[in-house]
Amino acid sequence: MRKNNRINGSCYITCERLGFREEIMEGKQWLLPLLLVLLLVAVSMDLSGHHLQSPFTEGCKYVLRSPSSQQVRSERQKKGIALKANLSSCHPSFTNGGDQMGSCCPPAWPVQQIVDFKFPDPSSPIRVRRAAHLVDEEYKAKYKRAVAIMKELPLDHPHNFWRQADLHCLYCTGGYNQVNSTAPFKIHHSWLFFPWHRALLYIHERILGKLIGDDNFALTYWSWDHPDGMHFPTMFTEGVLNNTQRDTINLPRVVDDNYRAEDRGLTDSEQILDNLALLYHQMVSGAKKPELFMGCKFRSGVEGYCEGEGTVEEAPHSTVHGWVGNRNNPFKEDMGAFHSAGLDPILYAHHPNVDRMWATWQKMRDNELEFDDEEWLDTEFNFYDENLQLVRIRVRDVLDMSKLRYEYEGIGLPWLDARPKPSVPPEIARSILKKRHDHGDVVLLMPGETPEAHGSPGNWRLDKPITVRVERPRINRTKKEKEEEEEVLFIYGIDTKKSSFVKFDVFINVVEETVLSPQSREFAGIFARIHDSWRYGKEGKKVKPHLKLGISELLEDLQAEGDDNIWVTLVPRGGTAVNTTVEGMRVEFMK
Repeated sequence: MRKNNRINGSCYITCERLGFREEIMEGKQWLLPLLLVLLLVAVSMDLSGHHLQSPFTEGCKYVLRSPSSQQVRSERQKKGIALKANLSSCHPSFTNGGDQMGSCCPPAWPVQQIVDFKFPDPSSPIRVRRAAHLVDEEYKAKYKRAVAIMKELPLDHPHNFWRQADLHCLYCTGGYNQVNSTAPFKIHHSWLFFPWHRALLYIHERILGKLIGDDNFALTYWSWDHPDGMHFPTMFTEGVLNNTQRDTINLPRVVDDNYRAEDRGLTDSEQILDNLALLYHQMVSGAKKPELFMGCKFRSGVEGYCEGEGTVEEAPHSTVHGWVGNRNNPFKEDMGAFHSAGLDPILYAHHPNVDRMWATWQKMRDNELEFDDEEWLDTEFNFYDENLQLVRIRVRDVLDMSKLRYEYEGIGLPWLDARPKPSVPPEIARSILKKRHDHGDVVLLMPGETPEAHGSPGNWRLDKPITVRVERPRINRTKKEKEEEEEVLFIYGIDTKKSSFVKFDVFINVVEETVLSPQSREFAGIFARIHDSWRYGKEGKKVKPHLKLGISELLEDLQAEGDDNIWVTLVPRGGTAVNTTVEGMRVEFMK
């Protein structure tokens, strides 16, 4: 074995013995000064022709070695070492259940030097992405012609439609490893979600324009956040934009932005109100801090991996993916699984609206930088651009849409006025919940509070709703304190056991969870996952996701700011969470 002991900012001491290596146990702080002394003695004796003999050094030679990636983890964070994909490491991905998903590795293509991305000419016209329900027949014909040409390109051509689909498969399922690491480079469930998809859409858009000789060509967006655009866009049911692997039962209806894999029997007007209330929560009350909206801070190396989606990635992003995917396929392919979603042309209308949500959220914050973090800003993505040049696009390159010379057609944001109200007067709800608690009628409390358990403590099974009383570390915070720190419900150790669509909703201080929806102020958020890869390869470590929900505004509306605890209810939807367990939850504060 080997144990490296730091002696300066760039070198380590390694003791190597013939046949084996001795490990100096962590925590033995006193050994380092002793080793330094011994090293100095060894150097001086070697210079004089003598050899050092001691219980610590007998049979050893001391070699200065470069630190490993894991050993310099803290230094790398400070210096902002960026994530990069190792393009020579392409391999099949594995599901969180350990099943191989197959390979979407690209065919061999002439090797070329990777160059930095260059912004378009700042004097070039702004390309306007219009809502799909508002585009004219001329635009539809142009779009169809571009996609038809893309599908006719040779299969090994980087601009071929199927190769474009493979890009989504590769980066969304961890088909590449990181540079200098065996950890996957994966852009979902973290702060890389929005930037990577913006880069993908930009490149895809420029390729389509190049194929038809229209430098001003722009993608369209499916406006599932606006009542006028909540039906599936008809242009994507025609010709080359059609796809047979969709849910034919769902498509004629108003889209369910809070899809739960079950038919709720809502009228169109009821579904629209539900969608608007959901968007208010995901874009406003639940998205007060960058990490809540963007996702967790995914850093380099195995130890830097995280699994924590932002609000919009949870829903409507993942839920709409699930709503469109074919329910008769094992993992709701095509749209219902990351490895196949790129095969459906609707992906390139769904994700522009996801990108539009990011642009709207940025504007709501006066375009304040999300994270002043070099590791995030310099993370690199690689694409063949419209000129077949392999380019590196960094996160910092896609933060300002004006530099990319595109914008979205304005159609209004009706969800801004959809702030929900409590379903039951808060004082009545608290009284009912307290009585249930006093009589032991709560389904489940935190471990140790009741003998009744829904699964073992710290391993709560979601085959039916569970309710947990969670203590609040601080109460009655001032307005300034709430502006500086968001109160966050942290649900951790979420284990889905199998790779499939999983969905549960979260409510706070709810009296009757079976009738509630995002239109109720008690609604705190969503956990939604579509089929994907959560492992570091077949033998890799499985990372259990977590869920962080901003609840400051919610507690204000529920008049619960002075309460010592809250009652949190997890409601599995559509039988999708029967194999899912949760380790626990707590309240934290996020700056």
